[in-house]
Amino acid sequence: MAASGEQSALERRLLKTVARTSIAYRVLEPDDRIAVAVSGGKDSYGLLHLLDRLRRRLPFSIELIAVHVAQGQPGYDGTPLRDWLRQSGIRYRIVEEDTYSIVRQRIDGGATPCALCSRLRRGILYTTARRLGCNKVALGHHRDDALGTLLLNLFYAGTLQAMPARYLSDDGDCLVIRPLIEAAESDLERLAELLRFPIVPCSFCGSRPDARRAAMGRLLAELERDHPQLRSVMLGALKNVRPSHLLDVELNERLAP
Repeated sequence: MAASGEQSALERRLLKTVARTSIAYRVLEPDDRIAVAVSGGKDSYGLLHLLDRLRRRLPFSIELIAVHVAQGQPGYDGTPLRDWLRQSGIRYRIVEEDTYSIVRQRIDGGATPCALCSRLRRGILYTTARRLGCNKVALGHHRDDALGTLLLNLFYAGTLQAMPARYLSDDGDCLVIRPLIEAAESDLERLAELLRFPIVPCSFCGSRPDARRAAMGRLLAELERDHPQLRSVMLGALKNVRPSHLLDVELNERLAP
């Protein structure tokens, strides 16, 4: 009973967050047909579950199609995910593409494969979305992903850039949305535990984590010991930008009176 009460409260909080994000950034709109990327990880399961719950409460109609890309990693077993999707009643499509072999050929022994693997998977998602007649692709990135990306770009790339809630794909053919972009990863982790999502681990990148991104996570956790609301404040900062107080020459020229 206690777990059920916790689950209800957690779902309400997350649904409120996703609804707020949707309104603020036009993430969900009437007659959307959305390809929801389901990797088999906790975030994508949570994304699909919450969108399905929210869909029933919207004052307009949207359609969800779960899309899973089976990338040919050794030891991969997508059976639990397929069973879960079948039982959910949500329309789904499994796409089998051996991107694993491509990544193995192009990545050096010490390099992290995640970036290339992600780009290949994203391209497959966009192509599949077009074939299914979807106008949007939903990704499961959350608040902590956005903050980690912000720090990575700041420390290593020299740019002020995080993750938008909505953007146009590079080919200009598909809108990409991140309904969970204001949701805390800890909440999604707990939701996955309570709902017992059948996690499908990645034997490739799971054994070779992104060291820099992991370091950003440790940094945030360390700073948060003295500042418990740090991540919430940082998310607020991404929504409270003062362009005139930055040093981008082109930006300042556009803003100049």
